[in-house]
Amino acid sequence: MAGPDFDTDLKALDATLTSIEKVLDVPSMRRDLADLGEQVAAPDLWDDQANAQKVTSRLSRLESDLDRLTGLRTRVDDLGVLIELARDENDADTLAESEREISSLAKSIQSLEVRTLLSGEYDEREALVTIRSGAGGVDAADFAEMLQRMYLRWAERHGYPTEVYDTSYAEEAGLKSTTFSVKAPYAYGTLSIETGTHRLVRISPFDNQGRRQTSFAAVEVVPVLEQTDEIEIPEEDLRIDVYRSSGPGGQSVNTTDSAVRLTHIPTGTVVSCQNEKSQLQNKASAMVILKARLLALKKAEERAEIDALRGDVQGSWGDQMRSYVLHPYQMVKDLRTLYESGNTSGVFDGEIDEFIEAGIRWRRTGQQASDQN
Repeated sequence: MAGPDFDTDLKALDATLTSIEKVLDVPSMRRDLADLGEQVAAPDLWDDQANAQKVTSRLSRLESDLDRLTGLRTRVDDLGVLIELARDENDADTLAESEREISSLAKSIQSLEVRTLLSGEYDEREALVTIRSGAGGVDAADFAEMLQRMYLRWAERHGYPTEVYDTSYAEEAGLKSTTFSVKAPYAYGTLSIETGTHRLVRISPFDNQGRRQTSFAAVEVVPVLEQTDEIEIPEEDLRIDVYRSSGPGGQSVNTTDSAVRLTHIPTGTVVSCQNEKSQLQNKASAMVILKARLLALKKAEERAEIDALRGDVQGSWGDQMRSYVLHPYQMVKDLRTLYESGNTSGVFDGEIDEFIEAGIRWRRTGQQASDQN
């Protein structure tokens, strides 16, 4: 019984990986890698710092993708040999190890297959995530903080660096809003599916009568710009305010006017940053966020799809994309893909890969249907 199952599973893994290799065009990836390697070796590379940054960033991403592909191919090929040896020697322990490796490979290949669906203009960029509490009072603020932890834990599980730029604390508990970056290739393409209104249903820990409370939070995801992106902001279009940081922090953070708020006057876009000790550092970080949001707004207006890219959500009943129910039962359900999980504690601890992958596949299916129409 085990033999045919191993053969079938291994054949399926090999077929899926072969399909991925064709889609990504491995020979072309190798040629691009060689070309970028020559550019990096050029003595005048850093004469143009913006281009140098773009070249080295592209080289790093390509090396990572190719290493991942070749590593999976090696594992699939080695597994076939291992299974044959285990059968010849009737080695039950090695067969059990092979079964575990098949399961591990299936997850890794499925994740890489989802990556091939990320082909948008900015999908390979790093991501800026903003979470705002919506309807629901203190419960909504607490929910916003729960979502922030969920995404930071997800990034931590994958080894992705993060940086919190701004945190606005609510009076009683939780957060009014927070903005942080996820610094990994394809972070934007991966997390952009999370844009929308999230809903929490639970017995409120802030209600003395123990009543059930429904609260909302809005998630917005935009791509981080590179230096070569053209977003110019004339000085007369920008208002800069400095103020004293609030909330937890060191003495120098809370006692000096180090926090910075930028207002883009033509669009009314406002961003702030207060998590650095230096006013200059906060201004630089706020400019990163502002330019990313202005790019998102520009692209959204060009395509007349503001909600799709900018994530213009209000944190209420409209535009709901995921429901987190903790009472009277335990269930997290995506309202677009219908994917669900009863492991609510795991989800809030960052175990959201299945939700993200289902969302990316759902989005791609919708794009393909739109293209056919």
